[in-house]
Amino acid sequence: MLPAQERLSIFIDGNNMFYAQQKNGWFFDPRRVLEFFTRDPKIVLVNAFWYTGLKDMQDQRSFRDALINLGYTVRTKLLKEYYDESLGKYYQKANLDIEIVIDMFNTVGQYDRVVLFSGDGDFERAIELLRSKNTHITVVSTEGMIARELRNATDRYIDLNEIRPFIEKIDLQHSN
Repeated sequence: MLPAQERLSIFIDGNNMFYAQQKNGWFFDPRRVLEFFTRDPKIVLVNAFWYTGLKDMQDQRSFRDALINLGYTVRTKLLKEYYDESLGKYYQKANLDIEIVIDMFNTVGQYDRVVLFSGDGDFERAIELLRSKNTHITVVSTEGMIARELRNATDRYIDLNEIRPFIEKIDLQHSN
């Protein structure tokens, strides 16, 4: 009898991960992320989502196309400008948390395991509800950027730096 397969969905909060990677001083390769989390032959990837904010509709076009070619479903939202009175300056933000949660619950019957790349505490309640449906949740983030509530709500927490050798983007031009 063949061992049972576990169905996996990956959700990547692209903007949150950009800042986490910037903080760590290295970037991960989206292809290597998929390979790392599906290296066990019992794991079947059913969905991989990537969420990112855009300055305009052409922003990150080649990167988004590359993600789609790797098998990611890419969700985007235009950045909105906000004024922070305490700092006296404008900043841009595209909050895609609701899109991530909608996709998690809209596809809940398709997976047994979730890997969420985000440190945002806003996901705490969604993670709790998914765990109550016997979904195994892994959160990937980095120290100093993972909300205590999210870390507490998840089944497993992985620091990006722990898996760096397996997912880091390798610059082929300089690796010879």
